[in-house]
Amino acid sequence: MDIVTRKNEENRKLSQSNLNGLDNKLSELQKFYDGKNVFVTGGTGFMGKMLIDKLLRTCPGIENIYLLVRPKKGKDIHTRLDEIFDDLVFERLHEEVPKFRHKIVAIHGDCALAGLGLNLIDRQTLISNVQLVFHAAATVRFDEKLKLAVGINVCGTQEVLELCTHMTKLEVVMHVSTVYSNCHLRFIEEKFYKFPFHFNDLNRLIEKLDDKSLEEVTPTILGKWPNTYTFTKALAEDVVRINGRNLPIGLFRPAIITSSVKEPVVGYIDNLYGPTGVVYGAGTGVLRTMHCDRDVVANIVPVDMTVNALIAASWDVAVNRERSTNTEDIPVYNYVSSVEKPLTWGEFTDYNIKYGFEQPFSSAIWYLSFHTHKTAMMHSIYVIFLHILPAMLIDSLALCVGQRPQLLKVYKKIHKFADVISFFATNEWMFTNNNIQRMWNRLSVRDQAMFNFNMKTMDWVDYLHHYIPGMRKYLLKDDMSTVEAARRKWNRFYWLHQMLKTVLSLIILYFFWSTFSDYIYRCF
Repeated sequence: MDIVTRKNEENRKLSQSNLNGLDNKLSELQKFYDGKNVFVTGGTGFMGKMLIDKLLRTCPGIENIYLLVRPKKGKDIHTRLDEIFDDLVFERLHEEVPKFRHKIVAIHGDCALAGLGLNLIDRQTLISNVQLVFHAAATVRFDEKLKLAVGINVCGTQEVLELCTHMTKLEVVMHVSTVYSNCHLRFIEEKFYKFPFHFNDLNRLIEKLDDKSLEEVTPTILGKWPNTYTFTKALAEDVVRINGRNLPIGLFRPAIITSSVKEPVVGYIDNLYGPTGVVYGAGTGVLRTMHCDRDVVANIVPVDMTVNALIAASWDVAVNRERSTNTEDIPVYNYVSSVEKPLTWGEFTDYNIKYGFEQPFSSAIWYLSFHTHKTAMMHSIYVIFLHILPAMLIDSLALCVGQRPQLLKVYKKIHKFADVISFFATNEWMFTNNNIQRMWNRLSVRDQAMFNFNMKTMDWVDYLHHYIPGMRKYLLKDDMSTVEAARRKWNRFYWLHQMLKTVLSLIILYFFWSTFSDYIYRCF
């Protein structure tokens, strides 16, 4: 039994034993979701899939979950839905709730289209039946074209809120943002921050400019924001602040979402965004240097704990509206790890290197040798000698044997990705999360056991021990039975790495000796 499977079995037994001591009545959160119809955008994404799984496994009284799904790559929405639920992450759901599929209703639509691309029948179905809305759809590419990012992240939010204003049974809307939406600031509280201009003004500007002109002025438009993702998420928050005043709405801001710590399986991840991409790049021997301050806090949060907090926040918004006289106040939830359980990028790197040697990737093309540098200049020097020059050499050899040179192009993409990540690995922010902590203290013991999002309980060492095995199993489909073969491969890479370093050292010594030998002789 591999390390991930063994941990999954341990967690299931522990979860069951924790719940066995409690009565079989529905908890307060389960009662809240009992009989509800839920509308989810972004349900086919990483966080969306985990949200659907958790709701269906722990809230048996849910009536229906309406999923906004768009056709993709020639596949209709029903084919896409079948493929999604064939994912390994839903194995536990299939076991525990085998008849869950009748609760899933696919809705043909797209957040980038006017009216979400809904037909009249589907629109009326949502308006008449839905009580709870989770708007999690977004383009999460940091370097997305501004026009597309605005279309999905900003206009999509406008369209969702417009639809919500017509829902006759609506109880709560949760808009999922990011704690880095206001990363131009250094101290970020659980409140709204005013945007420098109105989103409709930006829409009018985008409509007037062609693609080339818009690309040229994008850096000016972004201003203090580092990329189109954080910029459009901030603009979407402004949409919520202005258009959501008369809605029962809450704003949920998670930090950098990474693989699951426990549910429904350990170490589940389905994308290479953010830190996961860095770990994979380093683990395959391709990424060898990173502009990163080891002392900066890596504000990462596991996806399952994030989803638990989001589910609880929906309930909390409803409770707050019942108790508050000012229904225009929109609660904001900063879900971060830095306040209660900080982990630095240095610690994150060291643990992943340690466990990377234990569970190497079969897809590795060279030995793991990864360096972090606080200064951009030192990082640039390492890029030249560890990325650019080796890529030029290999591409030249490829040309000599009639092959197509590719490595320089690969590194161009890697450097673009790494530059985006380095902004968050070299800057630090202070966050408050009072609403999250208050919400946790308000939960019953049973709900705390079922919907744990308390970062104080986080064991980073154990979590990172299963980070790479989870990547191997769920993301790379690299069965754990290949570990021994991968270790043997790495052993060969190690000796080749040492030989290459020796040869390069001798070449450098020879160069210096040839250049300065006459001068040395004259001196002595």
